[in-house]
Amino acid sequence: MAYGRWTDHLPYAMSHQPSAMMRIRVFDTPLGLARACARDIARALSARPGLVLGLPTGRTPIPLYRALARLHEAGRVDFSRATTFNLDEFLGLAAGDPRSYRAFMQRHLFNHVNLSPRRIHFLNGTARDVDKECRAYERAIDRAGGIDLQILGLGLNGHIGFNEPARALIARTHRTRLKPGTRRANAALFGHRLGAVPREAISMGMATILHARRVVLLATGVTKARRVERMIRGPVTPRLPASFLQLHRNVDVWIDRPAASNLELSYPTFSSSFSRASTSSPIASRTKSWARRRRNSDWG
Repeated sequence: MAYGRWTDHLPYAMSHQPSAMMRIRVFDTPLGLARACARDIARALSARPGLVLGLPTGRTPIPLYRALARLHEAGRVDFSRATTFNLDEFLGLAAGDPRSYRAFMQRHLFNHVNLSPRRIHFLNGTARDVDKECRAYERAIDRAGGIDLQILGLGLNGHIGFNEPARALIARTHRTRLKPGTRRANAALFGHRLGAVPREAISMGMATILHARRVVLLATGVTKARRVERMIRGPVTPRLPASFLQLHRNVDVWIDRPAASNLELSYPTFSSSFSRASTSSPIASRTKSWARRRRNSDWG
């Protein structure tokens, strides 16, 4: 898929049938999901030690990072030749600020695995020239050969990275203004003081994310159920940035039962790719496909 034409903005909306290749896996618990994803990353690193990883922040990936740290401690995963690029950073926060996403990643993953510091890439929240910083980040991704595996979370308003719902989405890494709900969701990092949460951030753009060779989106909890349903079943629209994942040829959506609750009630045309996974067995060998009856939905 060619993204070069999206040099400024992605289109307002597209008429598109959800991709039959979007693989959906439902886990009994968030912990089971995290452990399965950690094993999946470990296998990918074993097959390709120089893997380029795209990484998210937020509450959802914390159990994943803990699981990766445990695998590393047990000698079951090696990050020494891996390269990472994080999705986003708050504007105005230095890397050493404990409230920054860089500090978050140090606490939850980087301090616990053998990633080389020179292979860790992060947007500079205190860059004097933000546009220049964004262009440099894009060049760094290109020099690394592109992102092999991009892990994503899902915001309550359907954002991925800090690509917020809008009339149009900026395709590449860019400066963005955060929605009030996004700032509230991040308030815990700032002592639950909403006024202390930055109003702006820097984020990979949607085209940057979609250029990854493989994407795995993680979502847990009933509060994500509506957005998960719309991401899979609804139109491709910048009003729900995650819906653009329908355009990717190699995307996995890994969710727990509460996040899948709307799909279980009315799952339309994806029955052949909708699967449930037991947390007590390896995902590769024990995942079973199962079909759901098609029912009409009252959503748009």
